[in-house]
Amino acid sequence: MFLQDGDLDTRALAERIGPMLAGIGLECLGIEWATHGHGGTLRVYIEVAGREVDVDDCATASRELSTWLDAEDPIAGQYTLEISSPGIDRPLFTAAHFARLLGAEVRVTLKLPQQGRRRLRGRVLAADDEQITVDVDTVPFTFAADAFESARLIPDWVALGYVPQPRQGAARDNGKPASRGKRTTGKPGTPPVSQ
Repeated sequence: MFLQDGDLDTRALAERIGPMLAGIGLECLGIEWATHGHGGTLRVYIEVAGREVDVDDCATASRELSTWLDAEDPIAGQYTLEISSPGIDRPLFTAAHFARLLGAEVRVTLKLPQQGRRRLRGRVLAADDEQITVDVDTVPFTFAADAFESARLIPDWVALGYVPQPRQGAARDNGKPASRGKRTTGKPGTPPVSQ
């Protein structure tokens, strides 16, 4: 049984289902467990080598895992199974995931505070089976590979082309939209007043 007192051993469960998903050409990146009301949600993140995860991949993984979960019954009680791609702000579950993202910006929550900090944001400098180093405010911050509670990639929206460049005259320095040269008195139906 992977569930005890409401806590799911997600790493052990991921190790168990990883080979099963590998057998159908999918990688299990990791698992999240969230409890709510009368049960929980088991979210399994998958990846496919060389291409993006699609709906068919999620459906295949769902069928495979549902069959196994029904037969083995490793989680007592009611829960919902969700299969997901990691998305653009992918979660990181292992030191190997950090190692794949050297130079990328990440957000990390440690299990316990270290050097007075529990939440970190910075670029991944190094990662191996023992420890992970992140550049936090230009200072290397090293923590044990098993000392983080959660971590996510912070997407570089500009590099991905999702942040439009500001247009000439589109905004003032105060962040408010540029004036169009006319203003209203604020009453409906009142014509604009010249400046």
